[in-house]
Amino acid sequence: MDRKSILADPDITNKAEAFEAFDDIPTNPNLSATLGDVINTRYGRRDILRGVLGVSAATALFGTSAMIAPRQAAAVTASRYVFDELTWGNDETHHVAQGYDADILLRWGDPITADAPEFDVMNQTAEAQLQQFGYNNDYVGFWPLNDAGTRAVLCVNHEYTNEEVMFPGLGRQDKAGFAGMTPELVDLEMAAHGGSVVEIAKGEDGKWTLVKDSKLNRRISPLNTEMTIDGPAAGHPRMQTNADPTGELVVGTLNNCAGGMTPWGTYLMAEENFHGYFWTDTLDADGKPDLSAQPEAASLKRYGAPGLWYNWGQHHDRFNIDKEPNEVNRFGWIVEVDPMNPAAKPVKHTALGRFRHEGAETTVSQDGHLVIYSGDDNRFDYLYKYVSTGTVSDDRAANSALLSDGTLYVARFDDDGSITWMPLIHGTGPLTAENGFASQADVLIDTRLAADALGATPMDRPEDVQPRGDGTAFVMLTNNTRRKPDQINAANPRPDSSFGHIIEIKEADGDHAADTGTWSILVKCGDPKLADVGAQWNPATSENGWFGSPDNAAIDADGRLWISTDQGSNWGKTGKSDGLYALETEGALRGHSQLFFRCPVGGEMCGPYFSQDGETLFVAVQHPGTDGTTDIKGFARASTFEDPATRWPDFDPAMPPRPSVVVITRQGGGKIAS
Repeated sequence: MDRKSILADPDITNKAEAFEAFDDIPTNPNLSATLGDVINTRYGRRDILRGVLGVSAATALFGTSAMIAPRQAAAVTASRYVFDELTWGNDETHHVAQGYDADILLRWGDPITADAPEFDVMNQTAEAQLQQFGYNNDYVGFWPLNDAGTRAVLCVNHEYTNEEVMFPGLGRQDKAGFAGMTPELVDLEMAAHGGSVVEIAKGEDGKWTLVKDSKLNRRISPLNTEMTIDGPAAGHPRMQTNADPTGELVVGTLNNCAGGMTPWGTYLMAEENFHGYFWTDTLDADGKPDLSAQPEAASLKRYGAPGLWYNWGQHHDRFNIDKEPNEVNRFGWIVEVDPMNPAAKPVKHTALGRFRHEGAETTVSQDGHLVIYSGDDNRFDYLYKYVSTGTVSDDRAANSALLSDGTLYVARFDDDGSITWMPLIHGTGPLTAENGFASQADVLIDTRLAADALGATPMDRPEDVQPRGDGTAFVMLTNNTRRKPDQINAANPRPDSSFGHIIEIKEADGDHAADTGTWSILVKCGDPKLADVGAQWNPATSENGWFGSPDNAAIDADGRLWISTDQGSNWGKTGKSDGLYALETEGALRGHSQLFFRCPVGGEMCGPYFSQDGETLFVAVQHPGTDGTTDIKGFARASTFEDPATRWPDFDPAMPPRPSVVVITRQGGGKIAS
């Protein structure tokens, strides 16, 4: 399916589903060694299809839980997660397990500064939005400001906007050729992107609230937030523009999906689908961008730019590649923000590579090096990690320099169950001038092309990667609906895979800085009752506990794994809303999942993030009322501002649905799920 077909498809009813369909178009031409091929080599396609894997092979793939036959034996094993499982379903509001409160903390449009105007949905302006909580909250990060943990800073990404439910009378604009988009509305969209940094406080009643007059509160946006560029690509000619001939200063960040918090309390914003925001006036007969006259056509094609998702480039020349061809090279990075210093400019760290970063989860190696894992969220793209040259110390300023000097690696999954992290260093192997990489800057600006050259393993949309202190990392692989029948394998034993899976990595010697390790599959997602789906769960998993499309993840204070889901348009394939699940990773219950929280209809589950004491859990619900609404019984149509599938969380007939951050606490206090 191409862009023209996606825009014409009546089953794609909103921007979120259109974005997902665009992501279903692989840009990687190097598909000769997918993860499926590796698994087929390791175990044999015929044996996989016949379901006759031996004990050793099945255990290596799925862990010991795959060999647990008696359901009764598994059921009596005590779970490490203590809560009454929520019943799955799909309705207008959110639900949390019995004994917990789930309170709305921040909503799109809420004033976050002392002088911010109140939200007026019928008279929105960019100026007001820059002082109000942004749209489509995704990543949530938390950092305590006092020893008691009762005051903290909360950092939230705002990924994208849905104009069809955001603005009155407008409707979906990508299908309408952006006919209704004015310069004022474009600036308003830009103001709603980026991030929010706010101070919050915990009251005597155990509830968290916004500290509205805090000097820490601010918005970060692609409209007006100046940022510096550092690392090997800073100042390179390919980073220079008419507005910035130095190549070291850029305005804004966009499509910030997941992210991370560093060990010293700075906030990492991952730029994901940046390609969709770039424009060209030069189209071919099929309405696709004509790149024939572009000097960097190969790079643009590999990154899928310009995507034409928004028409910002019709009003801001820097987003039009015909007028400013290098601006696109200044997006697709990891941005570091100091939430404690509103005067400090955020920094785009080019040492971490340029691709569609889903997140930037951090950990520290055994000898103190900073390690950052990040997935490239596209079908058939790669998994990366970054290891700093220096080590983490008590000096905050020195620690931030760790993101400027280090080695970026890309993963190769081998057929013997091992993983090799290959360094993306200029002059190594094929990464030479003869192959188009004249410097380390070129390697990092064209990280995807460099990883192609090294022979990295194409993956099934690697999203969040959550490291644990023992050298384990969990990789969320959401789905791959482009998998062909001849690529059927144990990791995704069906073509047109819609449900995804989770891979567990064990780094050598338990050290996250190691350049080798081993891999296995923790779960294969989907309904285990349907044989042709090929799901793999612990037998004790209930009808409520299985899920599809793992996206974000968190490790709580006790080292337990939590999974949030993003099914996109696949709601109709599961019948379930998106939600948050507790997933066992060890022992006899390995692969056992329980539902803890579920979203209102059409909403995506984002976050999650635990406070350090484990007593508070922050989650985010973005684009409520949009995804999969044509499949929702009793609604069965696309949501609009005037007619949404839900008006969560206000349920005010004059208010559309509002993306919101939710704070979950245990009634009476105490750790979550303990």
